[in-house]
Amino acid sequence: MTGTSGPPATMRAAVNTRYGGPDAVRIADVALPEPGEGEIRVRVRATTVNRTDVAYRRAHPFFVRLFTGLTAPKQPIGGTEVAGEVERLGPGSTRFAVGDRVFGWVESTFGAHAQYLVLPQDAPIETIPDGIDDAHAAAATEGAHYALSNMDAGGIGPGSRVMVYGASGSIGSAAVQLMVREGVTVTAVCGTDHVAWVSRLGADRVVDYQTEDFTADPNRYDVVFDSVGKTSYPICRHLLTPTGQFLATDFGPFPTNPGWALLTAFSRGRRVKLPVPGNSRLQVPRVREALADGSFVPVLDDRRFTLAQISDAHRYVDTGMKTGNVVVEVP
Repeated sequence: MTGTSGPPATMRAAVNTRYGGPDAVRIADVALPEPGEGEIRVRVRATTVNRTDVAYRRAHPFFVRLFTGLTAPKQPIGGTEVAGEVERLGPGSTRFAVGDRVFGWVESTFGAHAQYLVLPQDAPIETIPDGIDDAHAAAATEGAHYALSNMDAGGIGPGSRVMVYGASGSIGSAAVQLMVREGVTVTAVCGTDHVAWVSRLGADRVVDYQTEDFTADPNRYDVVFDSVGKTSYPICRHLLTPTGQFLATDFGPFPTNPGWALLTAFSRGRRVKLPVPGNSRLQVPRVREALADGSFVPVLDDRRFTLAQISDAHRYVDTGMKTGNVVVEVP
């Protein structure tokens, strides 16, 4: 069964054949992939450049090469978030129909930085809820994926008291909304320029770390969640309850988080965790549900890029100054 007729024999893609800076990513014509047994081909309409993409491009930290290739990327076309429509079905593919709008998290296969993407039909993808545009759908999964993984690992649920450090990033802004959705009491920490819109995400309190010392907070939290890897357990330890947890998505400054995770692993008191991301095949349906009921709206950076400008998108994300998610449109 086929979709729209006459697709080109080649497609445009962002190709990365070496580790390095933003200029390591270039636009090239590559062969149009054909879906095999149980696969689908998606016409990509939007994707993102996120922290995960940047880490894989730089091969930093070094151990990521164990998964991506020791000397060069095994998968030259990067991209972990995708939104588009099903354009062609491979033999035996029944989960989706041609024309279905879909989105998902494809870190295991990559390839979203291209005009077309072939995926197994059982990949972590779902149909896009009505009323959600391609840009918001594409930006829905990376931040939410890490936010949900940390929520699950930390046992965060109704009644939990959580401080989210870095609430203006893709992970932090997703965490605030998804925690609020679950009945969590949230204190969000961000910079001055972001206070107004972070307040609209639903946090009970917003702290501007540029004008206020967030570590002087008199409240005590069940969890301090560092969503950007820019603070540390020693700095935040006194903010935790006697059995509180410091959760991080990164190794932190210097880095120190792995060492603290080992030292506190068997503690009956405060603990540090760097949760391994959960099963994205199970998480994307949760993200879809939150998108559909309006409790989660991915935050988009004001700057938009096209596929032809993807090196510039990488360069911008490298500055660490992005707000929420950086969307790349694929014309």
